[in-house]
Amino acid sequence: MPPKRAAAAAAPKKAAAAPKAAAGKTAAKVTKASATTKKAPAKKVATNGETSLPVRRGRPPKKDADAPAPTKKTVKTVKKAATKKKSDDAATASFSTQAASEATQETAATSTTETAPAKASRKRKATEEPEVPVAKKIRIARFKEEDKNKAPTQKLHVYVFGEGSSGELGLGTAKNAVDVKRPRLNPLLPANSVGVVQVSTGGMHVLALTHDNKILSWGVNDQGALGRDTTWEGGLVDIDDAKSEDSSDSGSDSGMNPKEATPTAIPSDAFPEGTKFVQVAASDSASFALTDEGLVYGWGTFRSNEGIFGFSKKTFIQKTPELIPELKKIRDIVCGANHVLALDADGNVFAWGSGQQNQLGRRVIERTKTEGLVPREFGLPRRKIAQVACGSYHSFAVEKNGTVWAWGLNNFGETGIPDNAGEDDAVILKPAKVPALSEKKIKMIDGGGHHSGAITEDGKCLVWGRLDGYQMGLPMDTLKSLGEDKIKKDEHDRPRILKVPTELPNINGDFITCGTDHNIVISKEGKAYSWGFSANYQTGQGTDDDIEVATMIDNTAVREKKLNWAGAGGQYSILTAPAEDAPVVNGTH
Repeated sequence: MPPKRAAAAAAPKKAAAAPKAAAGKTAAKVTKASATTKKAPAKKVATNGETSLPVRRGRPPKKDADAPAPTKKTVKTVKKAATKKKSDDAATASFSTQAASEATQETAATSTTETAPAKASRKRKATEEPEVPVAKKIRIARFKEEDKNKAPTQKLHVYVFGEGSSGELGLGTAKNAVDVKRPRLNPLLPANSVGVVQVSTGGMHVLALTHDNKILSWGVNDQGALGRDTTWEGGLVDIDDAKSEDSSDSGSDSGMNPKEATPTAIPSDAFPEGTKFVQVAASDSASFALTDEGLVYGWGTFRSNEGIFGFSKKTFIQKTPELIPELKKIRDIVCGANHVLALDADGNVFAWGSGQQNQLGRRVIERTKTEGLVPREFGLPRRKIAQVACGSYHSFAVEKNGTVWAWGLNNFGETGIPDNAGEDDAVILKPAKVPALSEKKIKMIDGGGHHSGAITEDGKCLVWGRLDGYQMGLPMDTLKSLGEDKIKKDEHDRPRILKVPTELPNINGDFITCGTDHNIVISKEGKAYSWGFSANYQTGQGTDDDIEVATMIDNTAVREKKLNWAGAGGQYSILTAPAEDAPVVNGTH
């Protein structure tokens, strides 16, 4: 998309047997909490593969007619950066047992990674010669100079809105950094000096690439998603006490860790000298950076239904950037809640991460599930793919000829394949063609929690999937009037799933991003339209009431701007616009 969330987004969106918990997109208001750690929202899912609608402020939450599901995030807590979740510790122990049952875990407190233990080697007889270790060489396939990935050069104005109590908005620790009802220009990211050229939104953290080749990160760092040390020994106060309608940026303590809430560059010594970046991508609890040579660095971790799943077969949490050796000549990276797709220069696709909802497109059995942490090709046509995209727990690939493939969680028909939509734990086991999209000339496609959207070459905006939280942007009366071939209703005869990609009227679309339960489209005229769940102001419409139909975002900050990108996180959003008065440049690390 432009690399999905090439300025990108997301957390378990409404329900899925998965966890977008560490980048989970949770959409509920923040209240006082006694816990000491932050938990990523929405991308946590129930075992039946369905997330619930977040609790709305000031009114009773929607009830899911099919089955109860956990709410998105009714409580948010602020923690000291050094605090660990007990549940994560338990999950880590469980992972350790599965990954190396014959070993005991040893983790150095000062290490930059938390590694899985290795099996002890057999004892050597006294007469045996000691084995001389041989260094393992990794062959790096490199592009010719003319084939290298090109870094973006246009400096951008960055506008933020929604829930910011965990630092997701990158506004620092001022009181008015918590709830931002409409787009606000981020004063910590001035185009002329900082010069952001690309953004990616995760569930509860954000990455930005700058014109001088820095990678900035901010937001939740519980599992190393920021790629840098955010230890803070200063005092923290209750978030509720920090919320204020005061419009001043006086720097009053908002209860946030300033090292998380302030956009800060990952140290340059984390990468080899001369490394030049072209793209960043964020999932729920992991982050990735693509270089001009087609190499990929990553950090953070993936999560599963049981908690922390791991970053690689040997590492639970990767706290600083690490080269992923299996990936070479990569052109694009996109992230779901806890899985990643990488498209290489030859049109082949690699997938890795958590595969509990078949979002990796390949079989992952329980006793060898850590194999999912290794990037591998799977059942797509080789050398034919032109575009990839992710929802929270489902995935898409578009061939050069326009054929669309989808796989992963499908309990709300989010893949666009209606066969088993609405069934509990419904999945598409391996890549399957989406007939309803393959003749549409798809320009870009994106996935949300349990819904999806696409833009065609002629500007049509198509939507499908879960609709009981206004995710479709169509009037409910219109949805009710559609026949059974397009709509699946619940037992109370209420529309629940839009099974067929359906056009949104009156939008000449150029770009779409799908959050957990809200969406934003950028029109060819540079205007932003949003709709869906808005309890945390993530639609930018100035209200915490849900937005039923696609509505233009219109305030003084963006009214005269020609917007070019949007990112939808768990409970916040970001817009960008070209800074026409800023020089177009790009540097080298």
